[in-house]
Amino acid sequence: MSPRGVATPDVTELLFAAAERVVVRDGPGALTSRAVTTEAGCAKGLLHTHFAGMDAFVAALCLDRFARTAATARALPALAGTGTVAAHLATVTDALFDSGGPAVSGLALTRPGAAERFREAMAAGAPGFTAIQDAITAYLRAEQTLGRFPATTDPGTAALSLVGTAHHLLMTGWPGAPDPKEELVRLIDLLLGTGELDPTQLR
Repeated sequence: MSPRGVATPDVTELLFAAAERVVVRDGPGALTSRAVTTEAGCAKGLLHTHFAGMDAFVAALCLDRFARTAATARALPALAGTGTVAAHLATVTDALFDSGGPAVSGLALTRPGAAERFREAMAAGAPGFTAIQDAITAYLRAEQTLGRFPATTDPGTAALSLVGTAHHLLMTGWPGAPDPKEELVRLIDLLLGTGELDPTQLR
């Protein structure tokens, strides 16, 4: 418990991580400011000190997790020609599921106020699925130039297939559901026509 008047380091991430644990363990209905601060082990009023209510907090959490995955995706084009294409694609899809996974991805939808804030941020250019798709497309084009991605496969369509499938799995999953990552393993193998990806690479 942080004493009153003592600054809490990295408070936003502390609260975000606590919220993820609450949602994964107890479901979205259990997410309250008190539940978050109790889980984080901090002062009860800390969340409202940094956010204008739970809707703002939930929207910020979802936006932060999408931004993290988009940053991972934007690093892909520089990796063209190294490692394996399958492993690099797995890194991005893995990031999508590790950034809160199904529990967080649909969280904003449970709160209309948070959903509205989320949509407004997306419209204003916040990174989301489109940014991730664009980065994957750029990466696959680079790999195609190097002969490491099938010349007969359109990179944009492949990226859309991958991101769209991930979106579907995230939005239709639930905490405790069967691990959806193996579905993406099979899709990556199909897109590459190789079968080179071991499902354990997504664990």
